[in-house]
Amino acid sequence: MTIQTLQVGNEVLQADQLMSLLHRYQLLPQVLRAKVIDEAIACFSCTELEKQAAINSFYQRYQLTSSKLKQAWLQKHQLTEAAMQELAIRPVLIKKFQLAMWGNKLESYFMQRKGNLDQVVYSLIRTQDEGLAQELYFRICEGEQPFASAAEKYSQGPEAQTAGILGPVPLSQPHPVIQQILSVSKPGQLWKPRAIAEWFVIIRLEKLLPAQLDDAMQQQLLDELFENWIQKQVQTRLQSSNQNVDVVAA
Repeated sequence: MTIQTLQVGNEVLQADQLMSLLHRYQLLPQVLRAKVIDEAIACFSCTELEKQAAINSFYQRYQLTSSKLKQAWLQKHQLTEAAMQELAIRPVLIKKFQLAMWGNKLESYFMQRKGNLDQVVYSLIRTQDEGLAQELYFRICEGEQPFASAAEKYSQGPEAQTAGILGPVPLSQPHPVIQQILSVSKPGQLWKPRAIAEWFVIIRLEKLLPAQLDDAMQQQLLDELFENWIQKQVQTRLQSSNQNVDVVAA
């Protein structure tokens, strides 16, 4: 039977010791993540054109504009040329795996997620003084004071630095009460002061930016599905690994 070891300096680590160290330093999830990805993309390949484009993109990303810089990068990361090329094409293989797994489900997934993907730009004034909030609301309604100047002078949050403007942000990001208000608002609609926690807030929707299933959104959704899948795979393997460590310890 072959016992696998790893030499670190003058110390030789057995396989069970190495596993224990990975657990201790919380590195095992990273190792398992890489392993899951390796297994997922193992059956995919690149054309020569795809490979060269990926390598060129890799060189640009790390500013490896000369042979000298490439060799220095390889030496720094203790990699061979072949290993660097594998790193370069890895995103291409991952994209192929993503499309194979979820490409035909993107449209339905997009519709499920659209409510959280739509973005809004809105104006906000917050104050702990209910009377002031009411007064500012009426001033803005009557055109006596612009929303922006009222926010700059009276709002007690960071929005005072941006004339009350917040966004674009996902509609799912603001406080749930604000989400509800914005979801039924029309651009330019001003709402009476609402009590939210310790604040009285005045809200006006400026823009609604509906999410579109364009190339960028498709990649965002693919990455989201991929990440969720990886987390489940890693968690399953972690549970199995923990059981094995318990057996060894016993």
